[in-house]
Amino acid sequence: MNPHCSRCNRIVYPTEKVNCLDKYWHKGCFNCEVCNKTLTMTNYKGFEKRPYCSVHYPRAAFTPVADTPENIRLKQQTMLQSQVHYREEFEKQKGKNFSVVTDTPELQRLKRTQDQISNIKYHEEFEKSKSTHHPQSNPTPAASQNYHHDPTPEPVRQAAAAPPPSAVKRYRAVYDYAAADEDEVSFMEDDVIVDVQLIDEGWMYGRVERTGQLGMLPANYVEAI
Repeated sequence: MNPHCSRCNRIVYPTEKVNCLDKYWHKGCFNCEVCNKTLTMTNYKGFEKRPYCSVHYPRAAFTPVADTPENIRLKQQTMLQSQVHYREEFEKQKGKNFSVVTDTPELQRLKRTQDQISNIKYHEEFEKSKSTHHPQSNPTPAASQNYHHDPTPEPVRQAAAAPPPSAVKRYRAVYDYAAADEDEVSFMEDDVIVDVQLIDEGWMYGRVERTGQLGMLPANYVEAI
């Protein structure tokens, strides 16, 4: 029994039969679905079991995807990763150009974080200053012998242990500062810093007059009064 043509639905005889795309066609009916161009087995393109020429062959088009909770989450995660990458590159560039950029409070904090040697030096100087400003509680034998002869020996020792000139300077805060470590002190703009001891070019030790707190503070956050 002869099959029917998929185009005209008439009987297809063996001499004019084309078997393609799981269907049977007359040779004259095997043409493009759009332009009706006659096709052969070598130049047709099949789409959904229908023949097309190369010009009118359907091409898949991108369809917009609605924002779903999962898509929103992935978008946010991608954005965060991009920001992290940008921040890393920004920090690298700041480190490379540090020597040619004017010191600012932010760059000074970066220098403190990167320069661990300065922090070690601070602790050494701080321990030395504590031992210098805390006189021995036990008197020497010579002091014990002279105790009855000199009724006021203690004021003389206190005068000898007076702080250096830098310790009596007063400084005014020009920025707010929040302590980042336990040995640092927080203060606000216009706070007065007293009992100041210089540690190095970037850091000093002092007491905030408003709160009475003692600790380490960045030197470029304050100015001398």
